[in-house]
Amino acid sequence: MTDHTEPHWKYAADQAVIKGRRIDHLIPPFLLDTPISRIGYWWGTAVGMTWGFLWSRGTITTSEGLWVFRGLPAWAFPRGGVCVGRCFLTGPAVPSAAVLRHERVHMRQWQRYGFLMPLLYALSGRNALTNRFEIEAGLEDGNYVPRHHRV
Repeated sequence: MTDHTEPHWKYAADQAVIKGRRIDHLIPPFLLDTPISRIGYWWGTAVGMTWGFLWSRGTITTSEGLWVFRGLPAWAFPRGGVCVGRCFLTGPAVPSAAVLRHERVHMRQWQRYGFLMPLLYALSGRNALTNRFEIEAGLEDGNYVPRHHRV
């Protein structure tokens, strides 16, 4: 039973994370957080860097290992931006510390899942409130839900 003070999306989000962890148990362990997954992570990084260098018209910076490519045209990335490997591809706005924290979690997810990341992300769906990868990265930090200040 959910607490009445929890936001309406919280139960579905919790269930999505539980479902995602069940799926993780079906993945052979040699594919997760191993040299094999790192190959996929570096492939994703190469794709992200290629896309970023090709389309970025803004500043390119790094933040704790994450390459941030700003100034991409809106059609070149979904939502407010996308993390591919260790690259965050976004528009002209300077990302907040919270957004960068959120994207660094996605970077870590790429390290864990490698080539499986795009597939698993797609299977989790486009709704951020039920996508286990967005939930694990922090819905508040990713600006998907309002930040709540607990008393």
